[in-house]
Amino acid sequence: MKYDLIDNALFVRNRANFAKHLKPKSLAVFNSNDIVTTSADSTMPFQQHRDIFHLSGVDQEESILVLFPDATNSKHREVLFLKETSELIAIWEGEKLTKEKAFEVSGIQTVYWLDQFETIFKTMVTEAENVYLNTNEHLRANTEGQTREDRFIDWCKEHYPLQNYRRSAPIMHEIRSIKHSIEIDLMQKACNITESAVRRILGFIKPDVWEYEIEAEIIHEFIRNRSKGFAYTPIIASGGNACVLHYIENNQQCKDGDVILMDFGAEYANYASDLTRCVPVNGKFTPRQKDVYNAVLRVKKEAEKLLRPGTLLSEYHLEVGKLMESELLGLKLIDQTDIKNQDPNWPAYKKYFMHGTSHYIGLDTHDVGSWTKPIQAGMAFTCEPGIYIPEENLGIRIEDDLVVQEKGEPFNLMSSIPIEADEIEDLMNT
Repeated sequence: MKYDLIDNALFVRNRANFAKHLKPKSLAVFNSNDIVTTSADSTMPFQQHRDIFHLSGVDQEESILVLFPDATNSKHREVLFLKETSELIAIWEGEKLTKEKAFEVSGIQTVYWLDQFETIFKTMVTEAENVYLNTNEHLRANTEGQTREDRFIDWCKEHYPLQNYRRSAPIMHEIRSIKHSIEIDLMQKACNITESAVRRILGFIKPDVWEYEIEAEIIHEFIRNRSKGFAYTPIIASGGNACVLHYIENNQQCKDGDVILMDFGAEYANYASDLTRCVPVNGKFTPRQKDVYNAVLRVKKEAEKLLRPGTLLSEYHLEVGKLMESELLGLKLIDQTDIKNQDPNWPAYKKYFMHGTSHYIGLDTHDVGSWTKPIQAGMAFTCEPGIYIPEENLGIRIEDDLVVQEKGEPFNLMSSIPIEADEIEDLMNT
């Protein structure tokens, strides 16, 4: 891994937190992700399943974590099953976790090789009264493809059909949404790497550069700072491309007089950052561009203040809508007649601001967490209002990553990244 070893106190704490939510005499199983093939003998870069990583720190394929806090055999209360390494594997694939290294990473003392799983699991599962299995229950998940976790669920129910099965996902959504200080430090590292890329490209962007050239400058800065790369597919959208919310082609030339919207973030140690900045290609906003930019920035600054403990996300988004409505009136993009005749289910402001303002962020860019329970301190969110005006070839979105505090405004992990229009212009022209 490119990243430094993470203090395993994080994973010890996370497992204890998970165990608190289990019913008595319950066992839970978590599987790693597959290495995904493309064609011939090629594969995608490995991405670990975020839940097993959250609970163990193990960042390796063909891994299984079993938690059984009430096991009679104290050695089996936390167990890792790993792919057995060898000199041959080390030569062809590189170093894999040894039992000693797995303990250093995870804090788990009992480590077996994967070929022992079925035998040992049988002794554990027959003692358990409940078995917690893990499924992808993210609201926006595409679950068409079968995962290693899915195959294990099928295997487990076939071999132990009379077990009482329960769901781990609701527990994971709850405990992952509250960030430990170690996690916040890792997210800050990801944001700092993102800042390095922002400052790099502010000196690079000029008329006639290509969107993909900007993308190349960003990934260069990420890799040289020990990131694996982008936390998600980057959006480098100049001119009218910025009005396409998920524009990812990044294949157009940046024209003098246009504004370029850039939505990207570095990952670090599997933690995501998520930033959006908009800059003038020629280094100078037009008066109209600056007016729209500052309107979005005002909404963002006021919206951040609403991310406080006790707030419901549904109420938060309604309040942000009111802020945006006021700014769109000022920009003369909507008028009072539009508001009077609006559909309550699709208010007038949504013609120019059609997406949500915030989402959870952490191990996933769109991280897990409840959308119906009040916000709590320690939760991390993006804040990303935008105004999109296709008829003006102008799209502005501004986004930072925030951690909710017990009192006061949230802590901005991106507070040192240039955001004011004048500051952006100054940096582009120095």
